[in-house]
Amino acid sequence: MDTSKSVFQLHGVNEAEVPILLRKLRRAQMISFLEDIHPTTIGIEAGGAAHYWARTFATMGHEVRIMAPQFVKPYVKRGKNDAADAEALCEAMNRPTMRFVSTKTAAQQAALMLVSIRDRLIRSRTQLTNSIRGYAAEFGLITGCGVGKVAPFVERVAEDASLPELARSLFRELGDELTQIEARIGKIDAELKARHRQDELSQRLAQIPGVGTIGATMLALKTPDPQGFRSARHFAAWIGLTPRDHSTGGKNRLGAITKAGDETLRSILVVGATAVISQIRRGKKRHWPWLERLIERKPPKLVAIALANKLARIAWKLMASGQGYHPGHIMNPA
Repeated sequence: MDTSKSVFQLHGVNEAEVPILLRKLRRAQMISFLEDIHPTTIGIEAGGAAHYWARTFATMGHEVRIMAPQFVKPYVKRGKNDAADAEALCEAMNRPTMRFVSTKTAAQQAALMLVSIRDRLIRSRTQLTNSIRGYAAEFGLITGCGVGKVAPFVERVAEDASLPELARSLFRELGDELTQIEARIGKIDAELKARHRQDELSQRLAQIPGVGTIGATMLALKTPDPQGFRSARHFAAWIGLTPRDHSTGGKNRLGAITKAGDETLRSILVVGATAVISQIRRGKKRHWPWLERLIERKPPKLVAIALANKLARIAWKLMASGQGYHPGHIMNPA
């Protein structure tokens, strides 16, 4: 089924994979049509409202398989239209090696909405602080990056008598806006921490070095079905922390990381890995020989990516097995 806001294209096959259903239905027609037919297997593409439709179809007795768009695209024969997309979905979902997306509950989607709003607010805060620093530079006033430096800086600028009154008034407004965004981010962080205290899985994940409260909560929220990944490497690849593969003719050619999958999780793990490396350099962390040797031989950014990859694999192991974190998980490079 190729879904959209109001038009749904169906492509159905029988057990011999012979097409027996080619129909285009409106939204209301599609609901009544699926209520009247016997339970069947429906394949849809991961996208807007995909999880809502999966839950809706499941209540009618149908089995729903959600697939990532990049896995469906190779099965589109030629051109781009709803019928071709529906046919490609039908073909892709019957492949034995196809990977499917687990259907999220309404409660899980609400929690992920909280995370998404936090990301948007952080981007807005970054944009605002950069604007404040840019405007102040026009008057010869400069400060370092970071909210911790910009917040008190904008207060001083707003009271600087050498600036025109209009500029000071606008800086005060920018300062008030920054305070409001900070308050909203703080409120969401408090909600995420409250969820962390109530979630046993999140508490286990927070024991991993470099994975804090917010990171552990996001890992738990964004990975509702860790068993859906065949191995820890598949989980790290889903986040985009594995190298891009260009191997051919028996020659291995590995490039930079793919950066596929969830950008937020990848960013949190890389930032956490960077913090761990910084502490090791200052001698504040336990002795991890393999990591220290890597720090000596490789650039800091590459080491952070390698450690983030390992943190992702450890997180998957804890989620899939129900085990707690043990320091040996990270002391050994394997």
